[in-house]
Amino acid sequence: MGRIPQHFIDELIARADIVEVIGARVQLKKSGREWKACCPFHNEKTPSFWVSPDKQFYHCFGCGKHGTAIGFLMDHDHLAFPEAVEELASRLGLEVPREGGNESGPARADEPLYELMARVARFYVESLGREARPRDYLAKRGLSAATLERFQIGYAPNSWSEILKRFGADDAQRRRLLESGLIIERERGQASFTERHYDRFRDRIMFPIRDTRGRVIAFGGRIIDAGEPKYLNSPETVLFHKGRELYALYETRRARSNLKRLVVVEGYMDAVRLHQEGIDYAVATLGTATTAEHFRRIFRLVPEVVFAFDGDRAGRAAAWRALQQALPEAREGREIRFLFLPEGHDPDTLVAAEGRAAFEQRFGEALPLSEYLVRELSEQGDLSHADGRARFAEKARPLYQKVPAGVYRELLLGRLAQVVGLPPERLEELWSKAPGAPPAAAAAPPARPPQRSGTSGGRGSLVRQAIVRLVHFPAIAAEVSPAERSGLDASEEAGIQLLRELLDNLREQPAQIPAQVIQRWAGREGAESLQKLLERKEVIADAATAAGELRAALVGLADLAAKGRLQGLEEKSRSGPLTADELQELQRLIATMGAREVRRG
Repeated sequence: MGRIPQHFIDELIARADIVEVIGARVQLKKSGREWKACCPFHNEKTPSFWVSPDKQFYHCFGCGKHGTAIGFLMDHDHLAFPEAVEELASRLGLEVPREGGNESGPARADEPLYELMARVARFYVESLGREARPRDYLAKRGLSAATLERFQIGYAPNSWSEILKRFGADDAQRRRLLESGLIIERERGQASFTERHYDRFRDRIMFPIRDTRGRVIAFGGRIIDAGEPKYLNSPETVLFHKGRELYALYETRRARSNLKRLVVVEGYMDAVRLHQEGIDYAVATLGTATTAEHFRRIFRLVPEVVFAFDGDRAGRAAAWRALQQALPEAREGREIRFLFLPEGHDPDTLVAAEGRAAFEQRFGEALPLSEYLVRELSEQGDLSHADGRARFAEKARPLYQKVPAGVYRELLLGRLAQVVGLPPERLEELWSKAPGAPPAAAAAPPARPPQRSGTSGGRGSLVRQAIVRLVHFPAIAAEVSPAERSGLDASEEAGIQLLRELLDNLREQPAQIPAQVIQRWAGREGAESLQKLLERKEVIADAATAAGELRAALVGLADLAAKGRLQGLEEKSRSGPLTADELQELQRLIATMGAREVRRG
């Protein structure tokens, strides 16, 4: 399915009424020009949740949640971004276009596949009802009739062609069976289609995998008796991408409207049994390692995830792979923990043996990501001497460098430095000089505290003033001349890269309201900064005033860059001769700065 064009997202944000969208889910009360309510994302008695129809933006001063109408649907309804766009578009009676082809074609082309998967799932459920052996197996595993119905668990008959015969009446239907991964091609040749193909799933307990809208997109089949593979999954198809989906996520979202935590397990049976015992926030990976996309989906829903792995060698290996994928997503406000179960147990058997309360109590004992990382690396050497600690540092360095800049990274550095026995600053300095380390310029500069609007001096305040005016009145970007924009190229002020990107984006793709800017930056570096600047009360009279102040800030930044370069060349000239190009640049800068001073005078 193609990408949703940015121009459509901008149009959606501009046409949507955020008060109407949120008001359909939260009881809002008018308060001046804005609306307020008790926050739907955390428990509170005094309203701290505000919705601004002017900015088309919401913000909670209690828990910090904020965003646009699309962001609210993602947070409140637990929707992925495309689903939130579809939901908002349907409210406005709009078709969601897709890049790379007919605007509505791809979605419609998939519909027969969704219908086919639903029919096959029903057939598997009916087959389970007719066969005593798989029912007895599931009863021995402790699954109730209600659980089987809730998860639509079924049975694939022990036949090479049952699905092919029932659902492949003509060429078009047989092609769909192949596209959805329900049948496999033996080999090419002159034989008929039926002779060349056979059912993928045979004599297996079938677990339908559903997307966030509840549509069946794939299957997982478990062997009943001894045999390999133990689990067989649908292949990658146009409907199903293993690296994105999590089994039982649909059921989890239906069970709880206000999720706080997800528990990730390895098997379908583990997830189903945990749900049956009341731990209805368990999901499973689909026969693949945890991916970066899994983490992004998880953290769109909850701030905390616990991985529950078997305590054997395979479980530890899976946990270590998950940790490495988790590091780029680790940051303040998120909690990633690892729980290792007693030898001989998996989540399914352990929750059956000890019950929900005892199992959930184990989550408190789960290792935080930082401690798990330290434990694993510590076990690879003796930390009682310098050689072992040096080896620990060398193994920790590439892992630490995966963590994005921020509070969590600093805290992790402190923990690793504690093990190594060096001050954090010294350890980071040594790591930055190590062979293969990223250049210092690639590291994010420390953020300068923003100054209040109107304060004099302070170079950072000019960048902030410019960004604030662009966020509140994005249309004024069109009034910036090429010369004023080029004056930013030489600036090295904190935050200047965000200002340059914001200005360029708004000049190429004009926006009209703040929410369009915030939505464009969702998930990009600088998004949090833009949202915080939009949340603050700013006294800006109108767009014309904002445009004048923006251009003044840009000229000021260009002056600061020119002065800095001028000082650098003058200092260099005192210690030795300048090159011909440097001398020419020095003379040009002196003339330019002099002309500006005359104009100001």
